[in-house]
Amino acid sequence: MTTTTAHPPPLYHSKIDAKNVNRALKSLQKWWESKSNPQNSEPLENNNNNDSYVYLVVTLKKPPQIDRTNPLTIPLPHPLLNLTESPPDLCLIIDDKHKNKKITKETALKKIESENIPITTVIKLSKLKTELKKVEVEEGRRHEVYFAERRLLPVLPKLLGKEFVRKKKSLVEINLRSGNWKEQVERVCESALVFVGTGTCSVVKVAKLSMGRKEVAENVVAVMEGIAGSIPGKWRNVKLFHLKLLESLALPVYESV
Repeated sequence: MTTTTAHPPPLYHSKIDAKNVNRALKSLQKWWESKSNPQNSEPLENNNNNDSYVYLVVTLKKPPQIDRTNPLTIPLPHPLLNLTESPPDLCLIIDDKHKNKKITKETALKKIESENIPITTVIKLSKLKTELKKVEVEEGRRHEVYFAERRLLPVLPKLLGKEFVRKKKSLVEINLRSGNWKEQVERVCESALVFVGTGTCSVVKVAKLSMGRKEVAENVVAVMEGIAGSIPGKWRNVKLFHLKLLESLALPVYESV
């Protein structure tokens, strides 16, 4: 797996005003509570989900010339996915159409079971739509992260459908030729994933509202520092940081002077 792990620099170099972060989080919490009220005329679509995500929107001055296929992985003080208490649904997509396929669904399942790898579903590419529908409808499960080999990444978003894009699910490369599947999966689950697009704006899932505000703020700061410390140009290339929920307005927390 070729994701890049970003380590945030010490906070005493920070350009972040903690008051701005806390002010924005307080406003988003109030907005969420008002929209989640059953008496509201326009309730949230997922108002019964206490784990609504907090998103960080980063706007850069210039798009960085780096690999846009794989995300930056920024370690979170408080991971979004708990692999012990409430294991998430994680999906591995196997390319059974490739002429040089060496890993089958059967061999993948054996490895996952023998090494206790936190993958819950393995699906063949040829049966992706039918198998996903079965999992979602019959079993009532929706995957948090999809893992696949690099060559599949460009075609999978279209195959996974509009719901995958709208819910901002994560699609991450896994190197199946490497023996350390478990390490790769755990690193992703414990990090924020920053997908740098072809433009200057990216959206990053950083926290859950069900966390305490202190924990959310610590995650936000860690990701802001991690992004600014990893992109070409560092802080000089950061124009804006905003915080938002899925259906809320974006509130500013940092602006380059």
